[in-house]
Amino acid sequence: MTTAFITHRDCWLHDMGEYHPECPDRLSAISDRLIASGLDLYLSSHEAPLATLEQIARVHPMDYVRGIAESAPESGIVHLDPDTAMSTGTLQAALRAAGAGILATDLVMRGEAENAFCSVRPPGHHAERARAMGFCFFNNIAIAAAHALAAHGLERVAVVDFDVHHGNGTENIFAGDGRVLMVGTFQHPFYPYCGTDNPAANMVNVPLPAGTRSDAFREAVTVFWLPALRRFAPQAIYVSAGFDAHYEDDMASFGLVEADYAWVTEQIKAVAAGSAQGRIVSMLEGGYALSALGRSAAAHIKVLADL
Repeated sequence: MTTAFITHRDCWLHDMGEYHPECPDRLSAISDRLIASGLDLYLSSHEAPLATLEQIARVHPMDYVRGIAESAPESGIVHLDPDTAMSTGTLQAALRAAGAGILATDLVMRGEAENAFCSVRPPGHHAERARAMGFCFFNNIAIAAAHALAAHGLERVAVVDFDVHHGNGTENIFAGDGRVLMVGTFQHPFYPYCGTDNPAANMVNVPLPAGTRSDAFREAVTVFWLPALRRFAPQAIYVSAGFDAHYEDDMASFGLVEADYAWVTEQIKAVAAGSAQGRIVSMLEGGYALSALGRSAAAHIKVLADL
């Protein structure tokens, strides 16, 4: 089976303004790197569909979903918070981003792909149940995981988040839901300044200090993530793949390199092979240093594809 690569040109149309770090060039950086390295030839390419409002409403109240849709401007840019804004292309992009995770789930559950990477934007892991924030509108990874539970009848799914920022939105949506285990590392104290106060039993939050490098990251994964994942035995694994912990990314203060993303992907694949028939859906979150983003995503995808 192949690795599915899911994206859509609509995801380039979301624009939060000149010089905003969450820019359309992020997707080009990934695509260009895959082409330059020849990896694209080994992937099965798919266009992301539009998620339905009902699919999104599995994790967000329908009033919130409709409110986001109604906030879409006919021209210009509308800010929902100081760093999260909608342009004329945002709603379509957000629906495609959520739809990518739906399609990825369907592909791996039908056995048409072993795993999938969704190169989409806007990202999603900061979007809480009823709050857009941190560049995020709909929680793409939560929507995809909820689709696996609701449409495919899975009983246990895991979310793995290695973005440098805590996935507060995913935690907000799934805290206390015994069907979902979430494991994550993140810089702390740092935006969004949460994730350490009495997390729910199904949350394995691992805060790490500024300056964290490869050894400390790998130790955290080995000591905290992997035992919890193996005990839980997920039937599918969802990855919030943020590459902003790279040492070249000045949005944070970690020092990871491409080899760390390849290594953590190998660990996730090993867990998936043991209990999930290899099923992994990975979705782009952060990563703002364009060259580092392209290289890191390619390292992640190369391992997913067994290349």
